[in-house]
Amino acid sequence: MIRNPILPGFHPDPSILRAGDDYYLATSTFEWYPGVRVHHSRDLVNWRSLGGILTDRRLLDLTGVPDSGGVWAPDLTHANGLFHLVYGVMDNYAHGFKDITNYLITAPSIDGPWSDPVRLPGRGFDAALFHDEDGSTYLLNMVFDSRPGHGFAGIEIQPLAGGKPRLILENRHVTEGPHLYRIGGWYYLMVAEGGTGYDHGVTVLRSRSLEGPYEADPAGPMLTARHDPNLELQKAGHGCLVQTRDGNWYLAHLAARPYTTRGRCVLGRETAIQSVEWVDEWPRVAGGVPAVEVPMPALSPHRWQPVDSDWSTLRRPASPDWLTEEGGRLTIQGGQSPYGLRAPSLVGRPVTSRKCRFEASVTFEPDSVHQSAGIGAYYNSRNWYHLALTSGGLVLTGSDRGVRTVHFTAEPASRLGVEFDGPVLRFTYDGRAVPVELDATILSDENADEIIDGQVRSFGFTGAFVGLWVQDLAGEGCQATFHDTTYQAP
Repeated sequence: MIRNPILPGFHPDPSILRAGDDYYLATSTFEWYPGVRVHHSRDLVNWRSLGGILTDRRLLDLTGVPDSGGVWAPDLTHANGLFHLVYGVMDNYAHGFKDITNYLITAPSIDGPWSDPVRLPGRGFDAALFHDEDGSTYLLNMVFDSRPGHGFAGIEIQPLAGGKPRLILENRHVTEGPHLYRIGGWYYLMVAEGGTGYDHGVTVLRSRSLEGPYEADPAGPMLTARHDPNLELQKAGHGCLVQTRDGNWYLAHLAARPYTTRGRCVLGRETAIQSVEWVDEWPRVAGGVPAVEVPMPALSPHRWQPVDSDWSTLRRPASPDWLTEEGGRLTIQGGQSPYGLRAPSLVGRPVTSRKCRFEASVTFEPDSVHQSAGIGAYYNSRNWYHLALTSGGLVLTGSDRGVRTVHFTAEPASRLGVEFDGPVLRFTYDGRAVPVELDATILSDENADEIIDGQVRSFGFTGAFVGLWVQDLAGEGCQATFHDTTYQAP
């Protein structure tokens, strides 16, 4: 059986494809490097991380992007012997505007080398490619109308080689995330609808003509959890189809696992997969709801050797000018404050389970009040915890929607740890427990959402991270070295 989610923790907006016997999944990375995480499988059950595609500023510049800005909803396809990656970089999504730039890069192999980015039209986000049977390629995207009182404006298409865009679907209910398929004489348009929260869903429409008109499946959404708050997988939506070599179909989609009924999602939006059946020439998921266990395809099991390539860096790529690794020891030069959006020094990995533990030993000698180094439990610049060595000793600080609180102080320590136990967060130092239980749910999508008087201030599209964090607020060149770093989850 396939057990969902297949990619736990922060892995939203999956784009799936098959190239020969290989399956690849690309997911959004927002303000984290490397951009566009990719996973590889041969059986749709066992997946290995290939790291990220956008590894440097030639391909991606995240300097100054807002929380949950950056890389939105990549689209990975394979045609004419090349992998094609379309991705958008969101510089602002607040106050009724969407400042996004869409790009296309190509490569002969999933491992690269990737071409220089080609800028695409940016009238909206969730851009994707459709490769038709005649060899022509089209660009799809949702349209965003920034005029007051407007907003989501439907789905448009245009030839990639040039030409005017045409609206092929008007906005229905926050319609976004388009993917187009040509199957059995029909064009099938798959879209996400209902927003990315608990009303999220996948809708399929079809037409005999590329430009429509498109009619929706009379059976309703292909997939949604909006009608059943008791389902284990919630927020199901943003789907993408793939066909196995023997003709079976599957749907990759995002989902979330709230800690309480329709409550907070600390693990963020994750990737799941469902079996698809064709009924009256419509692709459908059994019951139209996300299942936790799904029959696997008739493919030979292919288990991968575990590879720890899940480290990510915040807003700037890993480079020797601030981050080096030697013999399992990471040396990190300090960066901006937690609220800085240009050059923070945070190396993290997604939290993948409600119960998990992260530990690291740190060597650090601060010589001013502007310096600190330790471990963090992080969601975004306004929601985090930091247990750090400072010039005044060991200090545990938290930030909830930008409000800072000092929770604990002690003498310096060398081994720091943090444990997620459902909604409770506990820190340790040199094997001793910090005598304060903290609220893990501030590190959630829901707590990160800030909408004031109907105006979006911040969205929560990522998930909780744990990591190594060094701050050098005066730019004095301080460094910390971390070793014996461990992450344990069931």
